Amino acid sequence: MPPKPANREVSYFPTLAAERLDIALCRASTVVARAAEARANESGIGVGQHLVLKMIAEVGPSSQRALSDQLRIDRSVMVGICDGLEQAGHVRRERDAEDRRAYAVTITDSGRQFLARAEDAVPEFLDDTFTDLTSAEREQLSTLLAKLLRLRP
Repeated sequence: MPPKPANREVSYFPTLAAERLDIALCRASTVVARAAEARANESGIGVGQHLVLKMIAEVGPSSQRALSDQLRIDRSVMVGICDGLEQAGHVRRERDAEDRRAYAVTITDSGRQFLARAEDAVPEFLDDTFTDLTSAEREQLSTLLAKLLRLRP
């Protein structure tokens, strides 16, 4: 008996995702990242910019190295993010009082306003992106991801 012809309509990914949690998580991450970038393009603030402004608004002036380490953004990318924010007047770079070789990135009033507009859009973005999950499932996912991320600094 000859082999069955390939059914091009069969979706293999659900089977793969059920067998390989790592693959499913990577694909889910890609979907969310693409949605975040699309929303960023609409709002005019990139994901990296948003994260940097949010962190320095919360914890105060921080070195680019600390921002890079804490936000898990490559240092070379962080330079570009901070350059763009500084050129737009949303942050200032000032000599770090504790380490004169380093610069502390400080948020400006303009940056706080820019951040506030971005933060206002977050709930709608999350609702749109995670629309297929109930609020209990979203909370469970958040808990599980936090647990997983604590294992890998």
